[in-house]
Amino acid sequence: MPLNISEIRSFKPKAKPYKKADGRGLYLLIKPNGSKLWYLKYRFRGKEKKLSLGPFPDVGLANARRLCETARLQILEGTDPMAERMREKSLEKQGSEHTFESVALEYIEDNMVRAGRAEATLRKARWFLDLLKPAIGDMPIADVDPQMMLAPLKKMEARGNLESAKKCKSFASRVFRYGAATGRCQSDPTAILQGALVSPKARHYAAILEPEKLGELLRAIENFECSPITKAALRVAPHVFVRPGELRHGEWKEIDWDKKVWTIPAGKMKARRTHAVPLSRQVLEYLEHYKAKMGGDGYIFPSLYASARPMSENTVNVAFRRMGFGKEEITAHGLRSTASTFLNESGKWHPDAIERALAHGDSNAVRGVYNRGNYWDERVRMAQWWSDYLDALRAGENPKL
Repeated sequence: MPLNISEIRSFKPKAKPYKKADGRGLYLLIKPNGSKLWYLKYRFRGKEKKLSLGPFPDVGLANARRLCETARLQILEGTDPMAERMREKSLEKQGSEHTFESVALEYIEDNMVRAGRAEATLRKARWFLDLLKPAIGDMPIADVDPQMMLAPLKKMEARGNLESAKKCKSFASRVFRYGAATGRCQSDPTAILQGALVSPKARHYAAILEPEKLGELLRAIENFECSPITKAALRVAPHVFVRPGELRHGEWKEIDWDKKVWTIPAGKMKARRTHAVPLSRQVLEYLEHYKAKMGGDGYIFPSLYASARPMSENTVNVAFRRMGFGKEEITAHGLRSTASTFLNESGKWHPDAIERALAHGDSNAVRGVYNRGNYWDERVRMAQWWSDYLDALRAGENPKL
């Protein structure tokens, strides 16, 4: 006969464990210590097995019967309920081990370090992870939902760090997509957060856009007393259109003196594409003079304190401030805007050639740095014209664009 609640409560412990059957393989085991445990006895592929369903009264009679029927349905479908339970426990354990932090660190190592990403890029990725760790770092990556993801981003936003919130969201999205691709989570919870954050205003770097002011800056650079490394960087920077990080991480081995080209590897470029920079006569002279003094190994512009590291990202901007130019007047990055503005206003150069020079387009050297499709010949002439124009401004002249 099937069991009932009154019977179950009346069962007393004995010297040895004993069973009370409910039917269809379900039974209650009463142990000498008084505990009562539900079990399902079943056969799977010819073998007799015993599945624990939990203790009474935590698992009541009705619930035990439901668990029993669920298990029996699994057996009919060809699934061993005990093996399935072990699999679920294994997945649960794996999920607890695959935290957001552990997967993010793996992503940084596998997709960034091994891909040769620039050290500055790696530092930023680790910084984004540090910002997210207090909220979701220890959580299984599969358990992070959109609301959990949004909470730390909104805190950054509330502190006024709109750009950090945006970039952290982007970094987290890449981690979740990597986690999904490697089987640690099912989806990217940041995908539905579109519009949930305030968009930061576009950042414009201060740049000099008047010929007289630019000439004043170039003369200040020549008269500025500083280390040879800083002097060389200040002299070269206005001529080459590259980003400050690309300038600082430049290495002597990247310069082809015969072809007058500086080829920056993809790993150092923002767009992850190799970029070729034609070098004017003036830039080559600056570099040759500097190389004769400082040697030609490693970084072109190393740190003042450790030659194995590149120049500090603040060196050029600090030099501008010491010359008397405020941060609202000029920045190292703003030199790119200066060159772009003057070159476009001159009307002498194809806009696409200017964009390629700024590495806004495809400058893939694998297809050939002299490929006419990359406006290479025009860029070579443009680089020399720009250096000649800067020399004239530095001399106090005001040549027509």
